[in-house]
Amino acid sequence: MAFALRCVYLNKIRQLSRTLQFSTTQNGLKLSESCVKRLMEICDKNSFLRIVIEGGGCSGFQYKFHIDNNLESDDLVYGGNIARVVIDRTSLQYVDGSTIDFHTELIRSGFRIIGNPKAEKGCSCGASFSIKLE
Repeated sequence: MAFALRCVYLNKIRQLSRTLQFSTTQNGLKLSESCVKRLMEICDKNSFLRIVIEGGGCSGFQYKFHIDNNLESDDLVYGGNIARVVIDRTSLQYVDGSTIDFHTELIRSGFRIIGNPKAEKGCSCGASFSIKLE
């Protein structure tokens, strides 16, 4: 019975993540299946994952992730009410077209940005990046 419930749960997550995906042509953010699953586990109806891009890190800019429950006037919300990711308009300029993922390794797990079309290079840990100059 537990296996059947797990299969139903995983299928529901897959269906939701497909409906939450956005175009990768620099038109917002995309949420991976693992991101949606993790957000459903750790967030309640009032909380969401906030992404902020700040200057710093070893490559010039760094990704910051935290759970928040306060929306600001310049925030954009991705994922609807199921698994929300929020980013301010200024930060979105640096990651537009990226995918938000939740990655698990032997020594750590966490959210990360993958496929950032605005990044030229990044550090080995994936926490910072430099901007492509056009």
